Amino acid sequence: MNKKNLSESDLCDKFIRPAMEQAGWNGLDQIYREYPLRAGRVVVRGSKAQRDKSTVLRADYALFFKANIPLAVVEAKDNGHAVGAGMAQAINYAQLLDVPFSFSSNGDGFVFRDATLASGVLEQNLTLDEFPSPAELWSRYCAWKGWSPEVRQVAEFDYAPSKTPRYYQLNAINRSVEAIAGGQSRVLLVMATGTGKTYTAFQIIWRLWKSKAKKRILFLADRNILIDQTMVNDFRPFKGAMAKLSPNAKGVERIDPQGSVTAEDVTLAVNKTTKLVDKSYEIYLSLYQAVSGVEEERNIYKQFSPDFFDLIVVDECHRGSADEDSAWREILAYFASATQVGLTATPKETKEISNSDYFGAPLYTYSLKQGIEDGYLAPYKVVRVDLDKDTFGWRPTAGMLDKHGHAIEDRIYNAIDMNRKLVLEKRDEVVAAKITEYLKATDRYAKTIVFCEDIDHAARMRQALSNANADLCATQPKYVVQITGDNPEGKHELDNFIDPEKTYPVIATTSRLMSTGVDAQTCKLIVLDQNIKSMTLFKQIIGRGTRLREDLGKTWFTILDFKRATELFADKDFDGEPVQIYEPLPGEPVAPPEEPLGTPGQLGDPLNLTGLDDPLGLQDPLGPLGPFGPGDEGEPKKYVVGGTVTVAVARERVQYLNAQGQLITESLRDYTRINLGKHYDSLDQFLQAWNSTDRKAALLQELESQGVLLAALADELGQKGLDLDPFDLLLHVAYNQPPLTRRERASRVKKRNVFTQYGPVARKVMDALLDKYADEGIVTIESDDVLKVQPFNQMGSASELIKSFGGRPQYLSALHTLGRELYASTVAVA
Repeated sequence: MNKKNLSESDLCDKFIRPAMEQAGWNGLDQIYREYPLRAGRVVVRGSKAQRDKSTVLRADYALFFKANIPLAVVEAKDNGHAVGAGMAQAINYAQLLDVPFSFSSNGDGFVFRDATLASGVLEQNLTLDEFPSPAELWSRYCAWKGWSPEVRQVAEFDYAPSKTPRYYQLNAINRSVEAIAGGQSRVLLVMATGTGKTYTAFQIIWRLWKSKAKKRILFLADRNILIDQTMVNDFRPFKGAMAKLSPNAKGVERIDPQGSVTAEDVTLAVNKTTKLVDKSYEIYLSLYQAVSGVEEERNIYKQFSPDFFDLIVVDECHRGSADEDSAWREILAYFASATQVGLTATPKETKEISNSDYFGAPLYTYSLKQGIEDGYLAPYKVVRVDLDKDTFGWRPTAGMLDKHGHAIEDRIYNAIDMNRKLVLEKRDEVVAAKITEYLKATDRYAKTIVFCEDIDHAARMRQALSNANADLCATQPKYVVQITGDNPEGKHELDNFIDPEKTYPVIATTSRLMSTGVDAQTCKLIVLDQNIKSMTLFKQIIGRGTRLREDLGKTWFTILDFKRATELFADKDFDGEPVQIYEPLPGEPVAPPEEPLGTPGQLGDPLNLTGLDDPLGLQDPLGPLGPFGPGDEGEPKKYVVGGTVTVAVARERVQYLNAQGQLITESLRDYTRINLGKHYDSLDQFLQAWNSTDRKAALLQELESQGVLLAALADELGQKGLDLDPFDLLLHVAYNQPPLTRRERASRVKKRNVFTQYGPVARKVMDALLDKYADEGIVTIESDDVLKVQPFNQMGSASELIKSFGGRPQYLSALHTLGRELYASTVAVA
């Protein structure tokens, strides 16, 4: 058998896998073929999104000691490559899986890389018969880790049977279990919102509990709904040993595939009457608020002895444990002998508050940026709307009174003051109108969270949005709701808002309540109308939209920013850049145009957000930090000004991201001209490149990857641009040539009657291809599948149509002639 003639897949089946199985690896639960690592980044182009296939990562083989405990990666190449040709990939995949062993093979043997240096050699060549056994690699691995037999027993304990963890969840779970088994008493895991912190916590607890390394566990979270949902979802396997530290609970609704609704009660550990705790359970879940309080009788935790719990897991630990004076840091101090695990998306680090000071440096970090790059979190666009009174300030006339008869202090009010010290009722109307405009242009029922300055502002925005959407709210009053801490009715709607199966509420106005811990999986629009000074709060707010639900059409989300809050993207601590920054002109639609902003493999780097050129010469008086300067403490007095003061959109610029992920501020036409000039010195050189390319789609794809935004350019030209071939679009914009529409080009070719040498069926195909070009463009007719769609599939099968030309080479030659003829008149003119 000549291996040179075998495909990579054949080599895997005939040589590589048999060698591993011969060494003792079980093909069912130790050898995983095409093991998924990265799902592939979701790329947003206009209102469409798709995964960038070039960013999907799968290991040819991942080898596991047992389920979810990885050991090695094997990368295969065909026999035309050297045996070690796949080593660079194998090392990369091994780093993702947090394992020290990498193999590369071409079917002749293996190159084995052992980062443990157990044999004193980093890389060595092995024959097919010398592949190491699972026991040998596991022994090296354990020695490399320095595990005692007791630690090893816990570290290799089984996972709970459930969904397959992603690679970063494996890393977080395995590292945590290893560290705790080894005696580490404080563990901090930093994982971006939407990456499965609760599931990760469940597997950590399960393995420690089942291995008897930990016997009594307390799980703390900051939302009732999180506790209840956790108990009936991720923590469900604990049922019978698990209870909630509360005398009150409601059933958690579950909807089956047929739409039937059932309610499942959670088990309670606190007697409703006596408030005494049943201590017979092993796993307790509780709100922070339920176990702490200023009154002694409210301190449920003191019913337990200080050594009752030996493991405490704190969800969203940035909210309290970071603060030495927080009420429930006292709980952690009370149970000081317990191992304590903190979970957060945004660790606090200030002079006064620190997660790292308490928990130590993060044991594992999985950032928002990494989640977006891997394709496990939703990317997002930013639409900026700067209002004139925020941007340029407003000063009352001498002696002016507000709506309630109060004399307005004479000074300049700007973005910092809006809705804190000054309420402009017209401003609420403008904001509500812009939100409504965006939803009408995209999806009227897209779940939307509007972050307001305070509860009063949230109440006003609910009213303004209800008025702006009166056509819906007249019959559906829950289309817009206020969800704030003081609003029981609104709080009751929180569960419905986050439930993907519930249509209403659609829009929720809030201030702080929904900034964290709210699993709004289908949230597609986040509105920022709040002065945000905290990077922690900012990240938490953005996290409300980062969850992916492709099955429900949620693949990306939009941030509609009225307060320049997204300038925090320029902060060195922010790790997830937007795919688009859009600042509509006054009178332009608030929804971004249909255009490819950015290219696969690239996210925007918004480090230029401050100090950008202002083409109108209108410098913002807020300065580079916008509204994030120091503010007054406490609740300020507010002046309320009615309709006498108008508010309008001030910003007049659209910004695009180029191929390098930088914001460009010159006109799109100038940008295209400059960018194309970098690749082609002259019109003749461009024409030569175009005509020498057999498949124009490849050249167009290359231009887009270099930052030529063809769809955006066509959109800017309006209907005229949509009727042009990309070729004419570039000629017209970059080289000032008179353009021809696709229909005009097709008509000229038909008049020349250049396909007389073909039979009647082939000529009919060529005429249909010209019509297809006129309607859809050159990329469509170059497609291998074009003969499978209408009207071609009505003429015969694709193979029959190709035979009418004499075979595939003759068909491709005719297609090449068609392309040459389409652009022949332009070459003659040039």
